[in-house]
Amino acid sequence: MAGQKHDLDEKDMDISDVSPFMPMFQGFHDELDEHQERRERIIKASRDITALSKKIVRHLQQPIPPPIAKEINTRYKSIQELFTTVAPDLQGINSWRYQKQISGGCQEFVEAVSFQHYLETQRLLTHAEAQALIPGGVELTTDDYVLGLFDLTGELMRFGITNIATNGMLPRGTRAGDGSEGRDILMDLRAIRTHFESLDTSSGPNDFSYLKKDIQKKTEVMRESVGKVEYAAYGMIIRGRERPKGWVPDLNEGQDRGREPVESY
Repeated sequence: MAGQKHDLDEKDMDISDVSPFMPMFQGFHDELDEHQERRERIIKASRDITALSKKIVRHLQQPIPPPIAKEINTRYKSIQELFTTVAPDLQGINSWRYQKQISGGCQEFVEAVSFQHYLETQRLLTHAEAQALIPGGVELTTDDYVLGLFDLTGELMRFGITNIATNGMLPRGTRAGDGSEGRDILMDLRAIRTHFESLDTSSGPNDFSYLKKDIQKKTEVMRESVGKVEYAAYGMIIRGRERPKGWVPDLNEGQDRGREPVESY
């Protein structure tokens, strides 16, 4: 009986009576639990944003039919709701603490909205325009914006080659005012390649920049994408009449042999 009474007294004992440090460690415990829950919420939201953005990209074409536009708008609303949900977890210092967890979703979102913007206007979405599409005060870093544009070149490559196969020509815009033919997609891809290749990420105050970490790999993939459109366009011009409608170029033909394979989009 005495032993049972001792257990009851120990249960009712205040935690601070055991050790003056216990309340402090209990606070650490609660803070770590809160951090882990917040981190998991952001990771889940980022994955959902990534999945929805990829679905948007797969449905984009030119022009965008009304049923597809309605479906795309529904997915954009879902993405905005996800951003709004995690916005309280990404305020103040937490916007940098959890930047890595939300980064993938932001990059995929930039790829999707910039692709649609290009199809509609034939120009790139600016950082300010992309930031304005993300609600709740969630910050779009310049690194995620630029890396999202790198991914865009892969979608432009597929769009250009599909047009060559189905229509026998490169997608081309019209000049404002007179409606005459404007730039084609290969001109735009070459301009993007030139500007990306001029980026200098070898020095700077932020040694932990994701842009520095991923720039080399993304640049190589971007060059591959532009090269594939160039090769398809050359084939169309030189031997286009010899090929049946719907012909799709062999994108591996003409590539350097023995070259280490590069991850594609």
